[in-house]
Amino acid sequence: MSTDFNQVPAFSHPPESWHTIDWSVVNRQVRGLQVRIAKATREKRWRKVKALQRLLTHSFAARTLAVRRVTENRGKKTPGVDGELWSTPQAKWLALGRLKRKGYRPAPLRRVYIPKTDGSRRPLGIPTMRDRAMQALYLLALEPVSETVADRNSYGFRPWRSTADAIEQCFVNLSRKHSAEWVLEGDIKGCFDNISHDWLLAKVPMDKHVLKMWLKAGFMESRQLYPTEAGTPQGGIISPVLANLALDGLEKVLESHFGKKNTKASYKTKVNYVRYADDFIITGISKELLENDVLPVVTAFMAERGLTLSTSKTLVTHITEGFDFLGQNLRKYNGKLLIKPSRKNLQRHLSKIKDIVKVNRTSRQDILIKQLNPVLLGWANYHRHVVAKETFGYVDYRVWKLLWRWSCRRHGNRQKRWVKKKYFHSVKSENWVFQSTLLPGKPVRLLSSKDIPIVRHTKIRAEANPYDPRDEQYFEDRLERSWKASTKGRKKLQTLWTRQGKRCPMCRSVITWETGWNVHHVVERHKGGGDELSNLVLLHPNCHRQWHAQQENSVAGLSLKRLIKA
Repeated sequence: MSTDFNQVPAFSHPPESWHTIDWSVVNRQVRGLQVRIAKATREKRWRKVKALQRLLTHSFAARTLAVRRVTENRGKKTPGVDGELWSTPQAKWLALGRLKRKGYRPAPLRRVYIPKTDGSRRPLGIPTMRDRAMQALYLLALEPVSETVADRNSYGFRPWRSTADAIEQCFVNLSRKHSAEWVLEGDIKGCFDNISHDWLLAKVPMDKHVLKMWLKAGFMESRQLYPTEAGTPQGGIISPVLANLALDGLEKVLESHFGKKNTKASYKTKVNYVRYADDFIITGISKELLENDVLPVVTAFMAERGLTLSTSKTLVTHITEGFDFLGQNLRKYNGKLLIKPSRKNLQRHLSKIKDIVKVNRTSRQDILIKQLNPVLLGWANYHRHVVAKETFGYVDYRVWKLLWRWSCRRHGNRQKRWVKKKYFHSVKSENWVFQSTLLPGKPVRLLSSKDIPIVRHTKIRAEANPYDPRDEQYFEDRLERSWKASTKGRKKLQTLWTRQGKRCPMCRSVITWETGWNVHHVVERHKGGGDELSNLVLLHPNCHRQWHAQQENSVAGLSLKRLIKA
């Protein structure tokens, strides 16, 4: 299938294959159009927004980014109903010519189910690779709009925002002596499955024809086609942004009824709103205010969008009783707000660890450690911004009990002193360190939750917009702080990242934890290159593959050393 390049006048030498694409030009073109879309949105020039979105979705640069996204994310090996995957450079290159609006018709979703924490199962629809890429393409044009019109205190499924930002905003709203003491915990019944199609088609600023086809595509289950009459295609790349657009606006509605923050009206009601995806809380000065005044406003807002609140899970709670939000418990003790890991979240974490140990009854010690470490580290990193030191110690104690039982079970006829000597060691000032020394090289050690430092999270500025050039330096500074904090103890990685100006020298776009990276040897090891800093470069995974493809095909590559110096 041929690929047309009529939309890419900025390429001095049009690419002829996937590995000859100039990603620096691609990123610059797409970023420029996204900034213009965000500006037109701020100025409420909706015809201009529509024209720029069309220009972006028809551009070659946007198509390449869309294909790269769906072939590098975690779902790249999960096919849709057609069983197709784009795993080779040739398949990716041919896919570019298929991302056209004319003649496009999405395939039904492949329905699968994933378990929920309460024992039930959540339905998930998996689009085909082509449909995922088309959604990623239109998302490039829709996200600048959604970020510009988003509620200030909405934190879910948005770039640069996280659960830590939402929790920190809760702390801001509830921690002071004269803060609100009552909290409305909102729970939307089947949010993704029940959003009104009519509302989305009327209000979402994107190509209505394409959006309608996605919403009405249906899903396949047990080889039978089922229609979709409501909800967004859960599992699709664009679904979270559609849900955010549906739920955005509630903060402004509340402000119109109860006063904007830091005004006289707001001091009387103390109504503040925080949302992460479809979970939200609203604070208030009294239980009666939340039940009789705030709740009807929220219910009416949701009804317009085809949504309802769960009567059993939508609760009004006093702050001294505490409430759970995003896996953490917020509660005031003698007038002081403390945020800790919630009991349910802790129990799920311990249950997961127990299952891993149980499955690995007969595995080697180093294999068990390698399976436990990511789980322990991920959970501790999630809770490291709150009052969790005591909980971390309790987790370490429970893990030790599980591992001691695991060790003794394997050697029932041995003395406990022998078992301890085999599996648990003394490292510096620490005793009972679960560590494997069987394999040559560096010992494999179990991570300890209590070793994760507790660090207060710096909340993102509410009005910051990643598509506004005025906020570019702000996001650069946040990226630098978060990178240094997350790579603490990895000086070589920090040095490489700083030396390169935080960017990949191939495509000139920022290297983050989300994009990932590969450590490239300028002079390869089999040619005598070593691991010294002067011979190492950080590249995006796709750029790394492109570099080696150019060398194999004898294509004149760029000098990485020269690019870094530039």
